[in-house]
Amino acid sequence: MKYDLIVIGSGPGGYIAAIRASQLGSKVAIIEKYSTLGGTCLNVGCIPSKALLDSSHHYYDAIKHFDEHGISVENPTFDFGKMVARKANVVETTTGGIKYLMDKNNIDVYEGLGSFEDATHVKVSKNDGTSEVIEGTNIIIATGSKPSTLPFISIDKERVITSTEALKLKEVPKHLLVIGGGVIGLELGSVYKRLGADVTVIEYAPTITPTMDKDVSKELTKVLKKQGMKFNVSTGVTSVERNGDEVVVKATNKKGEEVTFTGDYCLVSVGRKPYTEGLGLENAGVKINDRGMIDVNGHLQTNVSNIYAIGDVVRGAMLAHKAEEEGVVVAEYLAGQKPHIDYNLIPGIVYTWPEVAAVGKTEQELKDAGIAYKAGKFSMRALGRSRASGDLDGFVKVLADKNTDEVLGVHMVGARVADLIMEAAVAMEYRASAEDLARICHGHPTYSEAVKEAAKAAWDGKPLNA
Repeated sequence: MKYDLIVIGSGPGGYIAAIRASQLGSKVAIIEKYSTLGGTCLNVGCIPSKALLDSSHHYYDAIKHFDEHGISVENPTFDFGKMVARKANVVETTTGGIKYLMDKNNIDVYEGLGSFEDATHVKVSKNDGTSEVIEGTNIIIATGSKPSTLPFISIDKERVITSTEALKLKEVPKHLLVIGGGVIGLELGSVYKRLGADVTVIEYAPTITPTMDKDVSKELTKVLKKQGMKFNVSTGVTSVERNGDEVVVKATNKKGEEVTFTGDYCLVSVGRKPYTEGLGLENAGVKINDRGMIDVNGHLQTNVSNIYAIGDVVRGAMLAHKAEEEGVVVAEYLAGQKPHIDYNLIPGIVYTWPEVAAVGKTEQELKDAGIAYKAGKFSMRALGRSRASGDLDGFVKVLADKNTDEVLGVHMVGARVADLIMEAAVAMEYRASAEDLARICHGHPTYSEAVKEAAKAAWDGKPLNA
C-alpha cells in the first residue's frame, strides 16, 4: 500500500497529525505497536492518572471537608479495586474513541512495530509474527517517550516502580517513597497520600517542580506539607535496594550526610526519555543527538526531507498538548499552509489539589535574560468564590514588561487553575498588556477574578480586593 502520509505512533501527537492530514485531503496510515490506540497519555499517563486523582480527591473531600459543608458521612471508606476498575473503564472508553476517529477520517490503522526499511518504506512487524511493508511519501515519527531511571536503580515493576506500574497497583502503599519531585511524582504521590499512604518525596534539586516559578514551588510545598506529604530537597539518591516487601533508599542530603528512607514501594519519577528503539532510523538516515532525541528544524523536519518528528522524541517539554500542536503544524505544512507554534506559550500544569499552572516566562528567566519586569500577585484567599468553596490556598502572579506592560508570564496555584491558565495563554497569544487583562470584566464570583486582580497589581500596583 502507498500513502501520502504514514504516522508511526498513535499518541496525542500521532493521532492528531493523522486526523488533520486526512482532513486536508491526504491518504493516511497510522502504525501502533500496542493493541489500543492513544499512546502513553491515554493508556498509562494523563488520562488514567487524572481518573485516579479525581477518585482520590472525592474520598479526601469526604473525610476532610464534607463536615464543614454540613454533610455527614459516617466513616467513609473506599474500594481501591473499584477506583482502579473505573480508571480502566475511562481508559477503554477514551482509546475506543480514538479508534472511532480513525474510522471516521478513513485512516488505515496497522497494529505492529513500525520500522524503517528506507526513507519511504516502513515495515510493520505484527504480533502474530507476520509483517508487511507500506510506502509513504511523507512519514511522521511520533513514538513518544518512556520513563527514565537512574543507572544504579533496578526497576522490578513490583516494588520499585515507574508511573506505569503506579497506576495499576493492587493495594495502597503503606509508605510510598517517591524519587523525583516533578509533575508525575507529585500527582501520583497525591493519589496515594489521599488514600492513606505515607508519602516521602526525595528531590535532587533545591525545590520541587524545579523548572517552575520559585513562588509556585514554595506555595505547592507548603500546601502539600499541610496535606501530610514529606519532602527532602537537595537530596541525591545513591542506591535503591529491595528486601522482600521493603525498599530501602539511601541518599546524600545537602549537608553531605547519608540519609536512609524505608518504604514498601518506591516510585522512580525522574523524567522521561525519547522512545526510538526498534525504529531502524539508521536505515532511513535519520540522525539523533547525544540525548537520544531526533533533531528537527523549524518545520519539525528531520535531516531527511520527507521524514518529520513530533512530540517527546524532539526538543521541548514532554507534554501531550505540545505534541498535538506539532502534529497539526506538520500536517498543515505538508498541505502547503503556513502554521506556527509559539513554544513560549505552551502551558504547564500539575494536577495536584490545589492545581498548578503556568505559561510564559518565570521571574528567574526574566532576570537571567536581563528583561526589566514588574510583578503583580493576588491571593486566592481574598476571593469570594474561594471562600464559598473552601479552596483558599494559592495565588495568581502576573509578570509584565516594565516598559510596555506586555504580559510575559502568568503563574497560578489554586482551584481549577488547570483550566484558568488558558485565559492567560489567549491573552499572551495576542500580546495583551496587564492593563488589558485588568480592564476585562470578569464574572463574579469566580476564580478568574484572581487573574484580573493580579493583572491590576502588575499594571498599577493597586488591586481592588487586597
